[in-house]
Amino acid sequence: MASIVVLLIILGCAVFQFFKGSIVKALAAIIIALFASIVAFGFFEILADVLIKRGNSGSMISLVPWAQALSFLLLFVLAFAIVQTATVQLTRQKVDLGLLPERIGRPILGIILGLIASGNLMTFLALAPLPGKYPYERFDPRRIQADNPKKVLLNADGFAAGLFGMVSNGSFSGKRSFTSLHPNYLDQLFLNRIESEVSIVSGSSPAIEVPQDKAVWPASEALKTQIEELNSQGKLARVPGKPKSSDRLMIVRVGIRRSAVKTEAKINAGVFTLSQLRLICTRMGSDSDPVAGKGQNAYPIGYLRTANEIEANYKINLRRDDFTDNTGTKNIDFVFAVPNGFVPALVEFKLNNIVQIPTNAILTDASQAPSPAVFSQSSENEGENQKPSGTQQDSSAGQRRGRPRPQEPNNNPPEQGRVENLTESLTGVQLDDN
Repeated sequence: MASIVVLLIILGCAVFQFFKGSIVKALAAIIIALFASIVAFGFFEILADVLIKRGNSGSMISLVPWAQALSFLLLFVLAFAIVQTATVQLTRQKVDLGLLPERIGRPILGIILGLIASGNLMTFLALAPLPGKYPYERFDPRRIQADNPKKVLLNADGFAAGLFGMVSNGSFSGKRSFTSLHPNYLDQLFLNRIESEVSIVSGSSPAIEVPQDKAVWPASEALKTQIEELNSQGKLARVPGKPKSSDRLMIVRVGIRRSAVKTEAKINAGVFTLSQLRLICTRMGSDSDPVAGKGQNAYPIGYLRTANEIEANYKINLRRDDFTDNTGTKNIDFVFAVPNGFVPALVEFKLNNIVQIPTNAILTDASQAPSPAVFSQSSENEGENQKPSGTQQDSSAGQRRGRPRPQEPNNNPPEQGRVENLTESLTGVQLDDN
């Protein structure tokens, strides 16, 4: 269906330009569309954060999941309309380049315009809180292959996002581009909402934090052996972070804040899937800035159930009674397969949370690792995680198993692990974005 929509938009633009347009007007429309796309990609997160904070309670709460999608659409439409209006006033006099050039050039430029427009439309729909199969099913929810996404006709959304990525890495780049904050951005969007009943944003931000020391360390040999067995038995089908032979297995401690666990499902950060948690890795020793350059996504394989036992439940359901100390944070140790030659730099959660991992918090010796922050869910919730498409679970359902949960209190200031003004610069993804 999405490919048909893309085809119709491209054909519509080509036909319109052939019969009603001109080469000059078509070229101007392409430039305006590119400008509007840059504005939308570059600033929609900033506008969305404002909408999320203001709509976190009351009658506006239903708009919170739509905040990023609506911000993207609004900025694109406004930027296009304003510049197009000004351009029309400046190009009132008709410019005719001749019969043959006009007949050949108009539809070609119309095709390019349609590709840009349809790509931005697909991106808007990917940002929206729609079921995972819309606008198209990029990943099979029963067997997630994060490195093998399906694509729409002509990879229209990847084309639009990739063009912006070239701009964001060029002369318009800020302190950090989207290639470092959001590598393979389209994959992030689709994996973030592959479970339709789980919120795609958190009502409060930041909803997560990482320790300022001892946040990342190598996995034990016992864990590596267990993961190899699970993978060989096909028990990691729904896990987005399937390990490769060259990957390094590492444990990353992520704290979920109690203030982000809401009773309203639309903004609840307490219920999330493994594909909504991303570890952004950058090349080892690539730059003095640990989050400079192009990043690479890594998704969790699971989390520690005991010190040497992994739980690969796809959906995690945190309740307020899981917060057993006075820190207001529930630490969970997630296991990631970090690509060879890369180091962890950022942790991203849902669509509106990014925190930076301090370089001195990455340990290379497993013997220096802190006591494990283990976590286990009720048997009822574990059963839900085996379903191909889960539903939102009642926050009061089930009882936790009575096993110890040793944790190290995190007494660091809550904002220290956060990257400030992450969305203040123009950002994007590379041209061959999946």
